Amino acid sequence: MKRLFDPAVLEMMDRPQPDSAELEPDLKRIRQLNRWFGSYRLIRHFVRRWIKPGDNMRIVDLATGSGDIPRLVVDYARKIGAKVEIDALDRQSATLEIARKLSAAYPEISYRGTNILDWSPAEAYDIALCTLVLHHFSDEDAVRVLWRCRESSRDFVLVSDLRRGFLATAGVYLLTALIFREPMTCYDARLSAERAFSFSEMRKLAVRAGWQNFGHRRFRVARQAIWLE
Repeated sequence: MKRLFDPAVLEMMDRPQPDSAELEPDLKRIRQLNRWFGSYRLIRHFVRRWIKPGDNMRIVDLATGSGDIPRLVVDYARKIGAKVEIDALDRQSATLEIARKLSAAYPEISYRGTNILDWSPAEAYDIALCTLVLHHFSDEDAVRVLWRCRESSRDFVLVSDLRRGFLATAGVYLLTALIFREPMTCYDARLSAERAFSFSEMRKLAVRAGWQNFGHRRFRVARQAIWLE
């Protein structure tokens, strides 16, 4: 199954737009999918290894969306008695406004509007996260994102995404036909399944981005991750 990517065709949530009746439900659906289909479990697997009681860590979350991953990390840090400061980046101003509202009780998170392809940190972070983002980019830009992730952290990097395959694509089509039937959610979810990288493609991208001695593993429900530690 070949990856299908046309840079002229954008997911609906990637298009410039105001905070709308369509955007908020779509972001809510993404949070539900993250919770139910493995993304939260994947993130917890790594933060439990990397964040310990008493730690004081600076973290960046690239293309944060509505900020559910930073909130997940803060919740864990509070639970174990660690301190974290998270810069959460996204280029969509409407999405960031929603993220800020949802994160009113999370002063540890600072939201910043920026295109991650153009962003360069003033100093390295302890952890760099990039979740369900890579499939939004062409192969060349995905390599640039991976390079930027590697350069932005001195210690730990985690990039997780969908894993393309027939069963995953069929599952997405079935799920959006029966349960998540909102137009934006259906369109974006199906396009994401077609644009996801296969397991071998993800590894090749990391090598092209200069990653060395990195981990790479399949996770449940068509997820995969690469990481540096």
